[in-house]
Amino acid sequence: MSYFKRHLFFCLNQRSNGDDCCAQHNAQAAFDHCKAQVKAQGLAGPGQVRVNKAGCLDRCDAGPVAVVYPEGTWYRFVDHQDIDEIVESHLKNGQVVERLRLPD
Repeated sequence: MSYFKRHLFFCLNQRSNGDDCCAQHNAQAAFDHCKAQVKAQGLAGPGQVRVNKAGCLDRCDAGPVAVVYPEGTWYRFVDHQDIDEIVESHLKNGQVVERLRLPD
């Protein structure tokens, strides 16, 4: 078994040239909310879930984005309700949230 059951990476990249990026779409607030939700639900820690910041994940056109490993499931989100659904469905119960899933 790996150290964490699932790893969720949030793109928090800020482009200095002004091009569209996840940071311009409240990615930091979504990350903060997700981290708090995972902790509040008792999902954080070894053998469970880790929520991490990431630099550019190279999917700016779909941003804001996050990816769950080991599944490699990419998500686009808009608000805290989307984050709550990812936490409850995927991180807690292992069910992909199809309506938020990005194509490979």
